[in-house]
Amino acid sequence: MLLHIHLIESSNHLSQPKSDRLNLWNRLAVHTRLICIFLLVFAIALTPMGRWWTWAVYGVTVLPILYWSKVSLGILAKRMAIELAFISVILLGTLFRGGGQILWQWGWLQITTNGLIILGSVSIKAFLSLLLLNILTLSTSIPLLLQALVTLKMPPLLVSILASMYRYIGVLTNEFNAMHRAATARNFAPQNLYNPQRHDRPWQRQVLGNMLGVLFIRTYDRGDRIYQAMLARGYQGTPIMLESVTSTWSDRMAIGCVMILIIVGQVFIS
Repeated sequence: MLLHIHLIESSNHLSQPKSDRLNLWNRLAVHTRLICIFLLVFAIALTPMGRWWTWAVYGVTVLPILYWSKVSLGILAKRMAIELAFISVILLGTLFRGGGQILWQWGWLQITTNGLIILGSVSIKAFLSLLLLNILTLSTSIPLLLQALVTLKMPPLLVSILASMYRYIGVLTNEFNAMHRAATARNFAPQNLYNPQRHDRPWQRQVLGNMLGVLFIRTYDRGDRIYQAMLARGYQGTPIMLESVTSTWSDRMAIGCVMILIIVGQVFIS
């Protein structure tokens, strides 16, 4: 979540509910979208290694969701690129698994057919799961997702922790931007930290260290003041239900279709 602070701000306009009655995705209740996405993610993650056609079926299922969600492909690609860059480091370790025919070897390091199958399977699982979760968070605002968790009877304390994290990400971003502008006005630039032509590199590093320390103190102080203001306005530590949402026939049909697709992929396709 912290990886997408600026992307969250730039995608707020996408999270507004749309009134397009022909858009099946936006007609669904938010908790129904949440259930559908998590069912698909669990099905993708629990599929055994090497079930390529099963993942192909799930991949085709993602396409209409991507089309109806109307998310910006540019923002989606940026988020996916950041997340996959981190995950690729972990996935690289699966390439050198033992077992199967040895295709390449250098000392104790070897690439086998079993390692390639595991790498391909885990990569597809990670890609499809991240794609679905990003579509959900880009097409639905965070407050609505938190309300959907309350509707689905998630523990109130867990929802409150998630809501506080989302609230304080904005606080952390604002404080950091203010300090970055102040440091830039005083001739600080991150690219100068390792520039051998600069003779003030120790000063630049000292400024960066001071910024991080002051950032912690200022965000802690401001977070405490925000919490006191929330208590003064009647906050009791539990999320508040804004309105009760009832499921319609379209919600039940959507969940039923997802369940059928999952069963078809797991049972009839191998």
